[in-house]
Order: sequence, then structure tokens, then C-alpha cells
Amino acid sequence: MYLIRLLTVLIFLTPATASFAQDTASGPIATEQSGQQDAEIAVRIRDILGELGNYGDITVTVSDGVVTLRGTTNSLVERQDLDALVNRVEGVVALKNEVTETTDIARRLDPAVDRFMGRVEQLLVQLPLALISLAVFLLINWVGSWVGRWRQPWDRLAPNAFIADLFRTLARIAFLIAAIVISLDIMNATALLSTILGAAGLIGLAIGFAVRDTVENFIASVMLSIRQPFRPNDVVEINGDQGKVIRLTSRATILLSFDGNHIRIPNATVFKSRIINFSQNRERRFTFTIGIESSADLGGTRELAIETVRALPFVLPEPAADAWIGDITDAGIEIVVVGWIDQTETSTVRARGEALRLVKHAIEASGVALPNTTYTIKMTGGPTSNASQDTAAAVPDAPSESTQVAEVRPASDEALDKLIDAERQSEEAEDLLRDDAAHE
Repeated sequence: MYLIRLLTVLIFLTPATASFAQDTASGPIATEQSGQQDAEIAVRIRDILGELGNYGDITVTVSDGVVTLRGTTNSLVERQDLDALVNRVEGVVALKNEVTETTDIARRLDPAVDRFMGRVEQLLVQLPLALISLAVFLLINWVGSWVGRWRQPWDRLAPNAFIADLFRTLARIAFLIAAIVISLDIMNATALLSTILGAAGLIGLAIGFAVRDTVENFIASVMLSIRQPFRPNDVVEINGDQGKVIRLTSRATILLSFDGNHIRIPNATVFKSRIINFSQNRERRFTFTIGIESSADLGGTRELAIETVRALPFVLPEPAADAWIGDITDAGIEIVVVGWIDQTETSTVRARGEALRLVKHAIEASGVALPNTTYTIKMTGGPTSNASQDTAAAVPDAPSESTQVAEVRPASDEALDKLIDAERQSEEAEDLLRDDAAHE
């Protein structure tokens, strides 16, 4: 029974074993077959080197799939390229690269000469197109320069000369960019155009960070020239500096202080600072405080001060002069007096001083004494009568005060205005302020 089963298994396994032996058994490679494969590899490599044209001095031998290269090349780079080239050929087992760099100077210069001649030929081919591109660039650039020099339309569009110059500069830049783009497009150099625009963007960003303060000052100059919060000869206070406006330049605002000094404030500071324009309105108020004794008639003295100020010829009836009780101090009671003047006709400081003088005279004439802050020290142990007599003799009589109103015209301000007008009339001086411009 077991014998029958064994025979059955052998019958089924015999065809499969014979088939497997037939598929896997290849046997040794014949010498003729190996030599033919080496010859085919050698021919293939020679054909490739012949097509490249740079390896005419290279000999190729192949033995059992091992390729041996001998000869010379023009450079070490070409020798190194042979390794990657030969290893890509099918059937190559190993490579022995015995190629060396040639010492022949003429041969080594041949590739450079060939490259140079190729570029010359390419330049000659592109020369007509380049001349056309150059002509288009020059034409568009000339048109941009002509438009930039054309003053009439820009002066009409711009609120002042500074903005007009800015418009002209932007127009020239726009025409220049258009000329570059069109010229490069004619030359079919759009890739170069993208590179130039990218580099220009990076350079512009770097320059913007480097000159941030300068750019901020320039933008502030543009905004101030448009808004114009002050005019020439206006009395202003900017960032704590007070004076009369001389001019507004593209970099700074120039003031003339009441001491005759020039004050140059950067426009970026002016634009961000609080500006007090004392000349914006014709009417201006002056204020002063005068003290009286605590025992005086406060209501009557206040009305007397109001009537005295209102009677002054340089004080405006509207808004009307006024006075009120201020603070109580150790010396007495303070009365605050105010009055309005036309500052184009009257000096503010002179009007205030003259009003203070006449109010003081009127109060004293009414019998009201002003506070006396003089302290008398009495020394004990000595004759008091003589000290009292000496003190009385030391106090002089009050001088008689004139009630005539003094001249309060702004003579000093007029002198400063003449200095400012003389400086503004200089042809070399840059000024962005215009009388016909919109006033903020």
C-alpha cells in the first residue's frame, strides 16, 4: 500500500522537476558571446564620444565588461564627465579612467574661442533687434523727459510748486519704466525683466528701511504743502518754539523768533506736533492779574477795571472786555482782567502792558490800595520812635501816573515782517507756501 502511494507521488513530481531544471540551467557563457558584448559596448561608447565631438583623442577598450579609457581632454571637467557618461552605458561592469588633461595650450584655448565666436554670431543675429529696442527706449525716454519739462498741466493739477515737481518726477519715472519694459519685451528678455523687478523691489525695501527718517520727512513735507496750517508771517508755536513763519521747504519749516534767531524744525516733527497759530484769527485776547487788599470793595473794583479796559481805544467792543475775582492770596485778592484787540493793528504785549498800567492807576485813584508785600522788622531794645521815623522817611511818595493812552501799534512786529519779506523775496530760497492755496 505504501509502495503504491510513493509511486504516485513520484509520477506527479517528475514533470515539475524536469521543467524547473530546464528553466534555470543556463550554463557558462561562451567566449564568443562575451567578446561580442564587449565589442558592442566599445562601439557604443565610441559613437557617443564621436557625437559629442570633444573627445576625439580618447581610446576605448572593453574586456569582460571593464571599460578602459586612455587619452587626453581639454580640461579636468571633461575628464570627470566621462565617468558619469560611461557608467550609464548598459553592460559596463567597471570603469578605468586613465585620461589626463592635455598640456597643449592651443587645444585648451579652442573651446573658449569656439564659445566666443558663438556669442559673436549670436550677437550679430540679435543686433538688428537690439538696435530697434534701443531706438524704442530712447524715444519713450525722450517723450517722458518732454512731458516732465511741460510745466503748465502739472502746475494746474498740483496745489503748489513742490507737488508739481513731484508729479513731473513721477511722470518721468513712469515713462522710464515703460521704456525698459517695452525694450526688454522686444528683445524677448522677459526673464531678465522679472529678475530686474525683483532686485529693484529688494533694493527699494532695503533703502526704505535705511532712509526711513528721510522718507518720513519727505511725506510730511508733501502733506504740509497741501494742508498749509500756517502762512508766511504767521505767529506760531511748534513743539515749544515760538516765532514768525519765514518759509516751508521740502525738508524743514523755518521760523524767525522774536529775538531775531532762525529756528529750523524738521517737517516730520512739525507734522506730528501740536501747532498753535496765533495769527489765524484777527481777534486776540490779552489777560493780566492785579491784586487788591482784602478790605477793598471787590464788586466796585471789578466794575472799575472793566470800565477802564473797555474805554481803551485799542480794545474791541466785541468780544467785550471782562473781569472776575480770582484767588485769595496772602497778599490780598486777585482780579483777572481780559480784553480783546485786533492783532493786525495792535501789539498784543503793548496793549496788555498799557491796559495793566491804566487799570492800576484807576484802582489807586479810587482809594483802593494794592497789596503791600513789604515786611517791617522791629528790633527790640532800641529807640522805636527813631526807627519808625527812619522807615517813614525811607518810603518815597508815589509818582503821579499819566492817564494818557500810549501808542500800542505793533512796531516791532512790523520790523520782523520786513525781515521775513526780504528773505522770502530771495530767488534761491525754496518755499512751498502759497497765498492762494487752501488753508487748513
